[in-house]
Amino acid sequence: MSSLLLLGGKGSNLGELTKIHGIQVPEGFCVTTQGYQKAMEENERFQALLDQLTLLNVEDRDQIGDISRKIRQIIREAEIPADVVQAVAHYLSRFGDEHAYAVRSSATAEDLPQASFAGQHEPI
Repeated sequence: MSSLLLLGGKGSNLGELTKIHGIQVPEGFCVTTQGYQKAMEENERFQALLDQLTLLNVEDRDQIGDISRKIRQIIREAEIPADVVQAVAHYLSRFGDEHAYAVRSSATAEDLPQASFAGQHEPI
């Protein structure tokens, strides 16, 4: 799997920056798309809503908005798999709790050479 599909645009680009001599990139880690997929793959309601979206036309804005709100709520309420929680806690413990940390989202279709979706995602 490519780093873009696994880490998203920001994560992939940060990884590339770490390979350039003289560029200092702060230590950190990425939660991969596999963690998200693991959290969502067993959710039948989520899958059913995605299937409903594929049947709609771009003109069906109200229905798209309604289904999208339901999907957003499912994602917010999704239980993060225990192994993902454990891995994040492990990596955070290596850095200590006396510092502040930045958390950034990184979509797999952002920061592409032919497209950018900066600001597309609303903060939670």
